[in-house]
Amino acid sequence: MPQLSAADLHLVRRFSGGLSRGLATDVRRAGGGRAWLVGQLSPASVADAPGDDIDTWFPSLSHAPKQIFERQRSDVQGSWEVMWDLSRWTVARRIQSRRQVREVMVDFWSNLLHVPLGDDVAAFWRVDYDRVLREHALGSFEDLLRAAITHPAMGLSLDNAVSTKDNPNENLGRELLELHTVGHGSGYTEADVKASSRMLTGYRADVWWPEFRSFYDPSVHATGRIDVLGFSHPNTDADGRAATDAYLRYLARHPATAKRIARRLAVRFVSDRPSAALVDAVAAAYLKNGTAVRPTLLALVDHPDFAASAGTKVRLPTEDYVATVRAMRVVLQRPVDDESFVNAMYWQYVGFGQAPYEWPAPDGYPEVGEAWTSAGRLLGGMRHHVNLAAGWWPASQAQRPSAAAWLPPLPATLGAVIDHVGRQVLGQRPTASMRKAIATLLGMSLTRQVGRGDLWDMRVYAIIASLLDSPTHLHR
Repeated sequence: MPQLSAADLHLVRRFSGGLSRGLATDVRRAGGGRAWLVGQLSPASVADAPGDDIDTWFPSLSHAPKQIFERQRSDVQGSWEVMWDLSRWTVARRIQSRRQVREVMVDFWSNLLHVPLGDDVAAFWRVDYDRVLREHALGSFEDLLRAAITHPAMGLSLDNAVSTKDNPNENLGRELLELHTVGHGSGYTEADVKASSRMLTGYRADVWWPEFRSFYDPSVHATGRIDVLGFSHPNTDADGRAATDAYLRYLARHPATAKRIARRLAVRFVSDRPSAALVDAVAAAYLKNGTAVRPTLLALVDHPDFAASAGTKVRLPTEDYVATVRAMRVVLQRPVDDESFVNAMYWQYVGFGQAPYEWPAPDGYPEVGEAWTSAGRLLGGMRHHVNLAAGWWPASQAQRPSAAAWLPPLPATLGAVIDHVGRQVLGQRPTASMRKAIATLLGMSLTRQVGRGDLWDMRVYAIIASLLDSPTHLHR
């Protein structure tokens, strides 16, 4: 494992699925963490053969929404099975893609503009919705918001697809303000919610009757003046798409939205309780750059609070799973059956407690550590860590190093062995307390000279699992 500086290690832990040999090599080749990040912000410039390979593993994800619907209606494949494939594909890309920052930001925006995989009606459109989020993940929030809010998956999930001028549904109009843009405390009223909902009428999606389709219907758009938080539009045209577009652009550039997006980014990448100075700096960059994501992220990374936050963010459960598989140097291979690693891993990361996009409510998973810090989380993680360290299950269609491959030249002191393995798993020398705990577990002193006969496979796996259970691995 190429060793990185503390600053580079901190940055890649926050903006990747976890350290790996390939990632460390890429950072060194780029000339450091920030240079690597700048390159990652233009994902098309990053060659991604592993990710491209994964994109061919799940044929169901290549089907158009109507095909997914027709295949379910014909009992060929249920939409829920397609959602399982989308979940597996998502995690596989987080594990193996070289475009790590894009994967992290797709997760971030998917949680902000959340459409649950378990929504049976929106499911037909959910793969296409993921494509839209990926397309705009490193572009501008303005473009992302316009594409997401008017997408059939969002409309079906929050009932805007059946909202009409005669029977407006307030779900999306409300969540657009409360969750997706300005947020609580921005001053919007119930009258603003109603006006927001009226503006969004016209975007229709039918599933079972009269046919599967998505379209704009001017006959159900609610015309008439719209006033929301300083936005005003006559909205006289039955085709309200231009007015809606102006409304969404306005919300994306609203100072309250800038503060909310800045705070969400700060919570995700810096601290569960970010400083006002950090939020203000990121919000200023967001507005100065027309909601562009790239300069906004660089402003966050360049703020002194970012460097000061090293090692303080708790990894969320799926982050723990992805980081563990990456640390174990598992190389995923094309699945051939249900026992293949890429297919079977679904049941593992579900067990971790945070399978991608399965939060049932529209607000997305909580992103602060205290929501995921419990004895149950810790004990469950320990069980999965030892399983993954030993390679018990799943094991098919996945390459991994042998136990011996983790060890330094032997004989060596136990302390030297632990340090060597720690640098491979964690990217750094284990702390004194970690070294002492592992030595106690093995019943040996750190100064004892050990050979392969002392370090049979299960003892090597015990060292690795202990490192995975450590605070260093459980934080990013």
